[in-house]
Amino acid sequence: MQRRQIDETLARFSAAHDELAAEEQERKQRRDRLLARPAQLLEQTRTKLQRVVLTGEHKRPDSEMAAEEAEPAEEPEPDPEQAPEKKSPQTRLQEKKSRRNHRSLLTARITAAVVAGLVFLATGVGWGAKTWFNGKFNEIAALDEGSNDIRNAAGQTGDENFLIVGSDTREGAEVEDNVGSATAIPGARSDTVMLAHIPADRKQAVVVSFPRDLEVSRPDCERWDPESGEYGEVVRGATQVKLNSAFRAGGPRCVTKVIQQLSGMKVNHFVGIDFNGFKHMVDAVGGVRIHTDGPVKDQELGLIIAEKGEVVISGDQALNYVRARKVYGDPTFSDYGRIKRQQQFLSSLLQATLSRDVLFDVGKLTGFVNAFASATFGENIGIDQMLTLAQSMQGLRASKVRFLTIPTVGEANDRGNEVLLEEQSSELFRALIDNTPLPDEKGSRQEPSEQALPSE
Repeated sequence: MQRRQIDETLARFSAAHDELAAEEQERKQRRDRLLARPAQLLEQTRTKLQRVVLTGEHKRPDSEMAAEEAEPAEEPEPDPEQAPEKKSPQTRLQEKKSRRNHRSLLTARITAAVVAGLVFLATGVGWGAKTWFNGKFNEIAALDEGSNDIRNAAGQTGDENFLIVGSDTREGAEVEDNVGSATAIPGARSDTVMLAHIPADRKQAVVVSFPRDLEVSRPDCERWDPESGEYGEVVRGATQVKLNSAFRAGGPRCVTKVIQQLSGMKVNHFVGIDFNGFKHMVDAVGGVRIHTDGPVKDQELGLIIAEKGEVVISGDQALNYVRARKVYGDPTFSDYGRIKRQQQFLSSLLQATLSRDVLFDVGKLTGFVNAFASATFGENIGIDQMLTLAQSMQGLRASKVRFLTIPTVGEANDRGNEVLLEEQSSELFRALIDNTPLPDEKGSRQEPSEQALPSE
């Protein structure tokens, strides 16, 4: 009786052990299957690619294919009766070389097919990413492409004209941004106005800067709310006012109207960049490298850059660098010096954005696009349009990319405004519209100043 109980107990232990062993074996098999799955997928993919690559080749007998894949383990004993039909050792070496060449060719074709597949996949992913990024841009009505101020509209077909406006609105700025608040500094003004012209033949690129204090006649404009981005009641036009008042009165569309009046050029892209978020664009690419002849210190902003020579500046430094108007050591001590620094910075930022360090770094590129999208607003802007601007400027030789300033008297009048030299200005814009050589820009201070895009 006692022995029977012992046997039953042992039997139960044995059954439990067997059950646990079976479960462990099942888990091991499951684990092995999971580990083997990637290899199986790779093998299946390779097999399918082989079928694709080999499509169109002459089919050969299975025995011949097998013979090519298998290396002989050892040389068979020569048969005297079959000796005349056997190939020489040299012929066998040639066969082995032929098999190796065939396998190399097959590998190359599979590699080409894999690359083609990856390109197709990347194209699909890129398309989705581009759609997503384009959706992040803040679209604001800004263009006036039917304006009567546009001269020779037919002759400007295919040209890309980007009106770039740096706004000093503080809407949405946080304390840590160190740019002030909308309460302390209400409204919005345009601190920077540039017109980037890329002709249809893409053989040159010209960026014309306009002083913020340029005296203009402002047309009737709809009042613009920078917080909502909406337009409202009409603001009556005014004469002998500063250019930056156009943005404060009527926002992007009013600035477009004024620039088209001055230039006669058809603005088909508007890019507004505000202070809130600007510095993040610089930080996203790891800083921007510029050259200074000495420390940069502004009368109002204080010390901006302590070093001299080649310096990589951060977002905070870049923000003050492009805002500074009264820099010690600057002969102009005015907006003209700031325009030159803005042009230098813009060219350096373009070079940093299109460098291998950014384009081949998904994190940096995504960070820059996100920062750019959050810091910009406008119309007819997106990934494609920004690449058109950047690539057109970057792909040209330095002598083919020019930064100019609209011709002015060079000294403020009694109203504190910069006075336009109308004849020289008309000559400059006529050359851009007609795609003819630019007027001679060297010599007189009254003629447009030039700065070429730095070489790589």
